[in-house]
This record gives sequence, C-alpha cells and structure tokens, in this order.
Amino acid sequence: VLYKENVGTGTPTPVTPEMERVKRNQEICSSVLYKENIGKATPTPVTPEMERVKRNQEIISSVLYKENMGKVTPTPVTPEMERVKRNQEIISSVLYKENVGQATPTPVTPEMERVKRNQEQISSVAYREGLGKATPSPVTPEMERVKRNQEQISSVLYKEHMAKGTPTPLTPEMERAKRNQENISSVLYSDSFRKQVQGKAAYVLDTPEMRRVRESQKHISTVKYHEDFEKSKGSFTPVVTDPITERVKKNMQDFSDISYRGIQRRVVEMQQKRVDQDQENLTG
Repeated sequence: VLYKENVGTGTPTPVTPEMERVKRNQEICSSVLYKENIGKATPTPVTPEMERVKRNQEIISSVLYKENMGKVTPTPVTPEMERVKRNQEIISSVLYKENVGQATPTPVTPEMERVKRNQEQISSVAYREGLGKATPSPVTPEMERVKRNQEQISSVLYKEHMAKGTPTPLTPEMERAKRNQENISSVLYSDSFRKQVQGKAAYVLDTPEMRRVRESQKHISTVKYHEDFEKSKGSFTPVVTDPITERVKKNMQDFSDISYRGIQRRVVEMQQKRVDQDQENLTG
C-alpha cells in the first residue's frame, strides 16, 4: 500500500519493435542462465510405494476440490447461447484447419488393415459388454413428428452451409474408369445373384386377390385371342410357286393316289370274297 502511494502518475509509452526485441532477448538470456545453473540430477526409479502415494495424493486432491465447490445456480440454455456456441465451434474448426500443416501420406498395408479390424472388433465387444439393460419406449405420433421436423431442419441447414463447387471436365480417362467400375459392379452383382438367388424358387402366397387377377388375365387373353382370330379369318398368305415346290407337290399327290388306290383295291377284293362265301353257304 505504501509503495503504491509513493508511486506517482506515469506516462505510458508505446511498445516499439525495439522494445519487443529487447524483451525477447531478455527472456532467452534468462532461460539460458536458468538451464546453466541447473546441476546434474540422479534419476530415481518409480517404486510401487511411490505409485501408491501418487494415487493417494490424486484422490485427496479430487476430494478436497469437490468439498471446496459451492452450490451453483443452473442457467437455462437460451437461443443466443446456442448461437454463440455454434459460432465458436465454427471459428475453432476454421482455426484448426488453418494451423494444420502439410502431412506425409503413408500407404495402408495389410498389417494395418488387420490391426484396424481387430481394434474395431475389440471396441464392439467392449461396447456391448458395457451396455446395461434398457427399457424400450413406444414411438408416439409426437415423436415421429419431432423426428421429421429435425430431419427437415438438418437438411435445410446442410444445404445452406454447402459451398459452391468447381465443375471438372469429363475426360476420356474418367469415362474409361467409370465403364470399368460399372463392369466390375455388374460382375459382382451377377456372382452374388448366382450364389443367392439362382436355382431357388420364390414362394408367393396364393391369396384371393392374386387368384382374381389371374382369372382376369386368362379372360383378357382369351378375348384377345378370339379377336385376333376373327380379324385373320378369311385371309390367306400367298406363297411363291417355284419348280421345286411344284415337283414335290406332284410327287405327294402321286403317293396319295397310289396309297389310296391300293387300299381301295383290297377293300373291293374282300367284299367280293365275302359275297362268294355267302353264296357258297346258301347253295351248300
């Protein structure tokens, strides 16, 4: 207090680049002198007793911290606070991306893939073990309405934050890669179809509605068939008569005549024999 009373009113001076340089030099000198005055230390191993004392100190510090905490008054989260929070997150994201330097990409090896899969499986198992029993709650119409509203709001905000994109020309190389991807997708789909679907029957329930539709289709098909038959009735298709067709037609006619006449001759002979036998029976 006495020191502050004796201090008079000072005149503020601007901080010049020279003063900044001198200040940095003083800090560097102080750091160098501090390191020079530090002697050599002897490292001591961390014993179980030291670990126990360290844990006890951490527990005591946590208990004292909680005891010294007073009662607080909760404040509601207002729309203004939500807006400030979102702005801070956006600013933090922008600053983080600006401070990120250039990185060196490393190839993904099969060993890295294996370790990644194992970690995912371990995480999934540990997550399921830590899950407790939950009470299912019914989905009410009000919950459905809120869910749809949230999806619409999310879609609108997503479209508002989308920046303008730069169109890229479609080169022949891109066209070739696209076709190759389509061919690969088609081959994989065909293999999956053959393994899962091909050769297996699809069972469909024979409901009254399906039977009604099937009967209607039969009636429609029958009506269509008769309609086409009535339209084509009485018409003929002209065929070109060439020498080969004439020769085949004549041969078929000859065969028919020969066959018919041979059968007729046998019929006449049998009738004549029957008449002769009848006469012999009568005279005998």
